Amino acid sequence: MSTAITVIPGDGIGPDIIDATIKILDKAGCDFTYEYAKAGLTALEATGELLPQETLDAITRNKATLKGPLTTPSGEGFTSVNVTLRKKFDLYANLRPVKSFKGTQSRYEDIDIITIRENTEGMYSGLGQTTSEAGDQARAISQITRKGCERILRFAFDFAEREGRKKITVVHKANILKTTSGLFLKIAREIAVDYPNIDCNEMIVDAVCMRLVMNPEQFDVIVTTNLFGDIISDLCAGLVGGLGMAPGANIGDDSAIFEAVHGSAPDIAGKNLANPTSVILAAIQMLDYLDMPKPARRIHAALADTIASGDRTTRDLGGTHGTTDFTQAIIDRL
Repeated sequence: MSTAITVIPGDGIGPDIIDATIKILDKAGCDFTYEYAKAGLTALEATGELLPQETLDAITRNKATLKGPLTTPSGEGFTSVNVTLRKKFDLYANLRPVKSFKGTQSRYEDIDIITIRENTEGMYSGLGQTTSEAGDQARAISQITRKGCERILRFAFDFAEREGRKKITVVHKANILKTTSGLFLKIAREIAVDYPNIDCNEMIVDAVCMRLVMNPEQFDVIVTTNLFGDIISDLCAGLVGGLGMAPGANIGDDSAIFEAVHGSAPDIAGKNLANPTSVILAAIQMLDYLDMPKPARRIHAALADTIASGDRTTRDLGGTHGTTDFTQAIIDRL
């Protein structure tokens, strides 16, 4: 019996790179049934809503969702669709791996870092956002809870143990943010005791950013709060060639959404120029989540060999080809 997954093509280049990824999944023999749904600007134009109820129902029905980049219109009155999805389905763990691929135009050659970010609390919780009547003062509340800290830290340590990772860096700003970051750090110290085989160290967020640029090889697994994780994971993407080489998984207890983390790039939409690697890597994360390691490894090997050999690669990878040729090069290897 085939597994049903929800597919949200998204906006801009989303449909192009999602279509490429679906072809690769099919060629790898994944035998999925795809339930397509709309979100973002595409959904707004078609239904008047950024996130229609039909889409929410489809995500609820299926254990996994594969999502292209979404556009949230600028200006007041529109809430980020990605943030809404994370909160609606309590997708508290954001898993952002970056790994060096031979053949990419990046500054480093041996990067293998995973950022695990709390996905629902902190500065992105949306609490207490007010602006004074005069418009000269603004306020937002950062809320951290013991439950939120415990489950993301436990997730990170369990992940590291399961994947054979040896080191976790707990990233904080407890020297200044003594209540919120302080609570996160306190609970991290409590939980680390339960994992004696994992080396746990603590580091202030600004020092982490400096060391990631100077000597990124010292990092293995990073776990941190929402805002810090958002910034650090993008910095890490820059170490391996940019957001086009970085996938993201949003995982909760009952469902998960796997996505390209870059923008929708409307300027190149429909021009057969986009690099689909980010969403292909997200699909590999999805396969691991669904306990399908064999096709996951096959697709990863085919992708890595295509990039390393420069076979029909896209312009951002130093080649001259488009989305369809690059996709076919991967399919040929499968």
